[in-house]
Amino acid sequence: MADLFNPNVLTALGVCCMAAAATVVGSLIVVRGSHSSPRLLAFGLAFSGGAMVYVSLVEIFTKSVTSFSETFSGQAAYTAATLSFFAGIVLLGTIDRLIPNPHAGLDPDHPATEKARMHRVGLLTAAAITAHNFPEGLATFFATLDNPTVGASLAIAIGVHNIPEGVSIAVPVYYATGSKQKAIGAAAISALAEPTGAIIGYLILAPFLSPAIFGAVFGVIAGVMVFLALDSLMPEAKRYSSGHEATYGVIIGMGAMALSLVLFK
Repeated sequence: MADLFNPNVLTALGVCCMAAAATVVGSLIVVRGSHSSPRLLAFGLAFSGGAMVYVSLVEIFTKSVTSFSETFSGQAAYTAATLSFFAGIVLLGTIDRLIPNPHAGLDPDHPATEKARMHRVGLLTAAAITAHNFPEGLATFFATLDNPTVGASLAIAIGVHNIPEGVSIAVPVYYATGSKQKAIGAAAISALAEPTGAIIGYLILAPFLSPAIFGAVFGVIAGVMVFLALDSLMPEAKRYSSGHEATYGVIIGMGAMALSLVLFK
């Protein structure tokens, strides 16, 4: 039976909640009227994307192969990890196709004037981001459960990604209702999807946890994270960039993640 009060589980859940809280930070930026430099935002998003891709391919995918190796032979283990990786890509790609990109067409500096339309946009955006947050929460949780250092690094990367998501939710809600509480509340509800996804995933998988299950989970996580970085973070970074901020952000993000893995290996 799953033990939600195990110290390791609570730590993983805490890290997951910290990443999710960044969504609320994004909403606070909107209601407090603070506007960050687009170039800085571009660098931050690209940094997060680079860190995600590196840790997914170098660390998490390797863990998938290692876990499968405890059950299967070398070739079979690598094949299983590869299939799990692409299953993660298909999973998030399917979610992304069924629920349109919540960032598209949203500009905090030029909100639409029709309040009813903006309110609807806010609700749809919150629903879309909530759906995307479930697998992100699961990824952060299981990565932390296996290795807190990797999990914390991943949580920081996802946290950076969650800030503009909070902005995307809060802008239409705030300008449609004029209520700071409703804007922050909508972002907070969406943020809860990450720890909720982690808990549900853990409760479902805990009775069956084995090296093969861990291998599948890590493979799927790696695929989810790579798709998220390539489909959301890097295109958004490029959109806000007016120079080489996106390129430098990706490279420095990879370097920072590599350094953290070397230092805490």
